[in-house]
Amino acid sequence: MKLHDLRPNKGATQKRKRVGRGTGSGAGKTSGRGTKGQNSRSGGGVPATFEGGQLRMMKRLPKMRGFNNRFKVYYVPVNLDGISAGFEAGAEVSPATLYETGLLGNLSHPIVLLGRGDVDKALHVHVHRVSKGAQAKIEAAGGSVTILPYEINKNLPRS
Repeated sequence: MKLHDLRPNKGATQKRKRVGRGTGSGAGKTSGRGTKGQNSRSGGGVPATFEGGQLRMMKRLPKMRGFNNRFKVYYVPVNLDGISAGFEAGAEVSPATLYETGLLGNLSHPIVLLGRGDVDKALHVHVHRVSKGAQAKIEAAGGSVTILPYEINKNLPRS
């Protein structure tokens, strides 16, 4: 097989219909458009959204409202049950160690520590935000919580 032997499959291509070439062609005079009417004229026809005069769908729906806040910070949630299972007593829990254990997908995302689960060992946690319940549980177990700074305008996707 050579390059000049390549052909489209049989029936895959058709010759274009040449209209307006006399009555004997089968598409002469009105060129297959019928007689008079909106669709017989050049530029005629209705838009794709036309519904026969009924109020079209795009006009029935409400307008888009609101906006996307460029400065919103999307936190990656990490719960206490995840860090209590993944770390030993006295361990440092930081974004780097959370990334190594697989609890954090991207190091640049800010982290919020939430209070689902219990902590029975002293952990030293470094996160960007923490809920009051989670902080109380960690401090009750003898650990500590440090709040890390973060950049506001990161434009991070939800994760």
